[in-house]
Amino acid sequence: MELNVKTLEGKDAGKVSLSDAIFGLEPREDIIARMIRWQLAKKQQGTHKTKTRAEVSRTGAKMYKQKGTGRARHHSARAPQFRGGGKAHGPVVRSHEHDLPKKVRALALRHALSAKFKADELIIVDQLVASEAKTKGAIGVFEALGLVNALVIGGAELDTNFKLAAQNVPNIDVLPVQGINVYDILRRGKLVLSKAAVEALEERFK
Repeated sequence: MELNVKTLEGKDAGKVSLSDAIFGLEPREDIIARMIRWQLAKKQQGTHKTKTRAEVSRTGAKMYKQKGTGRARHHSARAPQFRGGGKAHGPVVRSHEHDLPKKVRALALRHALSAKFKADELIIVDQLVASEAKTKGAIGVFEALGLVNALVIGGAELDTNFKLAAQNVPNIDVLPVQGINVYDILRRGKLVLSKAAVEALEERFK
């Protein structure tokens, strides 16, 4: 299948042939959802922590004598039921990561790309090059392409001027092709690929 290629000025620059194995799949929401859950779990810090009764700074002496007071039997004031005591069964520092097969991750990326193509939210540009690192110029470029919320994927090496110009534009993310991922594709409205990115993706999934 073919898709029109545009320049950064919004003009036509021919056509590019896209692989059906990457952009022509019937998107499966279950596979994409598994991938997003895996990505978000991997990002989660897991540094939440509460102190147990062994860690709080409080006396460990018996609160009062065992017998003769008419009150319940207690030992340490560090026990969870007392104010200032430790937390019972609280969160601990841990990793939230879980396994997801590499083949499923690769398949999820292809399904995400196919979903963007099917929704007519995929734009191919010939190259991502800017003459100067000016945010105002980048805003003009994105307006010419009709982009308000987009993920822009370049080749293996991003043009420095384009990267610097685009990094302060709200709701626009710019990544090299090796950084492409399912979560970022779906959290932005449009997906913009350079011809170099398309070639790199087809080489990757060959």
